[in-house]
Amino acid sequence: MASLHYRTIWLSDIHLGSRGCNAEFLLDFLTQVEAERLYLVGDIIDFWKLKNGWYWPKLQNEVVRNVLQKAANGTEVIYIPGNHDEFFRDYVGKNFGGIRIEAQAIHVTEDGRRFLVLHGDEFDSIVCHSKWVALIGGHAYDMLLVFNRWFNFFRRKLGFPYWSLSAYLKHKVKNAVNFISNYEQALVHEAKRQGVGGIICGHIHKATVEDFEGVLYCNTGDWVESCTALVENKAGQLAILHWADESVFLINEDAPASIERKRRLVSTN
Repeated sequence: MASLHYRTIWLSDIHLGSRGCNAEFLLDFLTQVEAERLYLVGDIIDFWKLKNGWYWPKLQNEVVRNVLQKAANGTEVIYIPGNHDEFFRDYVGKNFGGIRIEAQAIHVTEDGRRFLVLHGDEFDSIVCHSKWVALIGGHAYDMLLVFNRWFNFFRRKLGFPYWSLSAYLKHKVKNAVNFISNYEQALVHEAKRQGVGGIICGHIHKATVEDFEGVLYCNTGDWVESCTALVENKAGQLAILHWADESVFLINEDAPASIERKRRLVSTN
């Protein structure tokens, strides 16, 4: 039974089909929340990884089943493809199992603010102009995520909570910090160009809600590092929900376990 109710939820960068996907956290999240509207903001399925070998464990299948069930039960589900699932961009305007595919969307919050919703890879010059560089970087990133998973396995054994080493390193490396800043500025410029009050995106795996000169920039984060979602409450307020802080330990993929939870909203606006 869902215990958290929101007007809107945004999820991105789940990367189903990859070993980095934290499907156990995501499934736990999906079973605990309900919303009137759910946006899937790109890189939900990682076709780049699936091309190199099939990987689709039971928990990832349960994630898809849960989303389809929400759509069947009345949740409006909008899928905005990203670069890892760009295959679905050929089906913009179509509806599959109650899930509508769109290139981008305009979302109006309960308090009347208008937000442009898109994945954001079209504002990443590396993805747009040097895809082979992005692929090489992706392999190095995958290795870091594998290390991160084992790192957190031993942290749990020692009684410590989940902590993303990969996210920490990314935020400390100067080039990565500069890239993130340039990306954010490009998205804010696009929001101004389209005459909206804010923008909601994914792609760079850095969850945040920040005001840039009157434009609210919101990034949903990801489910391979930080396990975050952007949510809108009944009053129209936006917040980042860090689910890795809610689930104390990872669920074993072969034996689901009960989880003691704590509820904490951060980055409220």
